[in-house]
Amino acid sequence: MQEADAEANQQLTTLEGWRRFASPDQTEPPVLLSPAELGRLSPAERALYDEDRLDHHARMLVVATSFVKKTVVCGRRLVLLNRRAISARRGLMVSGLPGTGKTSAITQLGLAHELLDRARHPHVRGRIPVVYITVPPAATARMIAAEFARFLGLPVRRSSNITDIIEAVVGVCTDTRTGLILIDEIHNISQVTRAGADVSDTLKYFSERLPATFVYAGINLETSELLTGVRGAQIAARFTLVPTRPFPYGDEWKGLVATLEETLLLHDHPPGSLDKLDRYLHGRTDGMIGALSHAIRGAAIDAILDGTERVTKAGIDAIPLDHAAETTNKPLAKALTR
Repeated sequence: MQEADAEANQQLTTLEGWRRFASPDQTEPPVLLSPAELGRLSPAERALYDEDRLDHHARMLVVATSFVKKTVVCGRRLVLLNRRAISARRGLMVSGLPGTGKTSAITQLGLAHELLDRARHPHVRGRIPVVYITVPPAATARMIAAEFARFLGLPVRRSSNITDIIEAVVGVCTDTRTGLILIDEIHNISQVTRAGADVSDTLKYFSERLPATFVYAGINLETSELLTGVRGAQIAARFTLVPTRPFPYGDEWKGLVATLEETLLLHDHPPGSLDKLDRYLHGRTDGMIGALSHAIRGAAIDAILDGTERVTKAGIDAIPLDHAAETTNKPLAKALTR
């Protein structure tokens, strides 16, 4: 039971998990020991040291790409513009293919807002500046309200009707000065179904009751059923769209590879060796930052487990990527390395 609670507290869709994400301690990597220091470790100490490095590489590194920066700037602008608005607050939609960094971008916006709120109110306890939820598949209006309640730690009983849940959520968010609400996987809402329309209406009601900026993130929202019909037209008229796409091969891509390489904590990895593989990595991952991060971090974990302590092309080749990257880019990756 304790393990289950600890795992739940890691999730961004709970207040405890979000606060852990926003904690400064989360970004501190372990120190890479020198060969002499490594030799003085006992077997048990070496196992713990390696476990810390494995945990470091298992974390999803967020790189300040141009897309992340644009999302944060646009989101901060909307928060400021909405600060004095009494109705018709504007929101932000982040749209793109899977693996292009949508979730990373909106959570970085949330992190920036959270840290700024803490700096402005250093001695005030109990504030909840940011709420983060995801839309489950085939969601109903009650399920969405329950997701808000779950983040806030409010009890949701079978006997609780949607009105009771909404009023409890609005009350807590108002009292705790929630200013930014992040809603991920918004493409799961379809305006052409009765349930989807109810979910859309519920989110609109939340936006009217709460003095907060709403941020949606989802897959290809421009062509999704979220923006169809009258309700979709209302969303399109009130939300600014920030699209994301795969990175082209160029200076920013090379910078991404170099930045990820700098985070490696391996004892026998030649610095700069991944620079020579940047074109291969682009072909292998189709320019998707999610696939790039997965490939490099996965190869680093294998390098610790097998004792080679370096990331190589062969090691990256051994990491299975998502089906789209594997099926689309395998011929291209082979061609780039001939």
